[in-house]
Amino acid sequence: MGSLAQLSAAIEARDPYARGHSSRVTVFSQAMARWVALDKDRLSVLRLGALLHDVGKLAVPSSVLLKRGPLTETEFGQVRRHPAAGARMLQTLGAPPMILPVVLHHHERWDGSGYPAGRKGEEIPLEARLLCVADSFDAMTSTRPYRAPRRPDEALDELERCAGSQFDPELVKAFAGAWAEAGLGVLVWQEAS
Repeated sequence: MGSLAQLSAAIEARDPYARGHSSRVTVFSQAMARWVALDKDRLSVLRLGALLHDVGKLAVPSSVLLKRGPLTETEFGQVRRHPAAGARMLQTLGAPPMILPVVLHHHERWDGSGYPAGRKGEEIPLEARLLCVADSFDAMTSTRPYRAPRRPDEALDELERCAGSQFDPELVKAFAGAWAEAGLGVLVWQEAS
């Protein structure tokens, strides 16, 4: 487990814009998981998958990850390979097999237009669908080299707008409920300060 945790730290060290991302995504995912009554074993899978979901970005050139402008089609293709690269890395390192589908499918979309496999709806593992919502919210509300962060209310509106296309609509409701009930915004933004 030690080497797996080091992978998460490595991606954050390499990309200053990712600092704290995996931790926040883990907090968001776990809060949502409680709303959908995920059992203890699946919660453990989700927690580890959330911490390690972006390790495949170690295979993406820094010039692409830190690019200030829009990505070219070739560059975007490099980014799109990170879920599969991450799953392969984790498998090679002997990670628990049950987290591999979570890492592999965290960029699939509810309507089937995601990557890497174009899975849709409930073909996407529940843990990966939870992670997709949490990951997207954190990406929208974090500073990126190519844009300023959105306010949390704007990101919540975007999740709602994309419910049924990008995101599982029930999990968008779970995120909104967990956000409101748990005061996640206060908790996470205090940790980031």
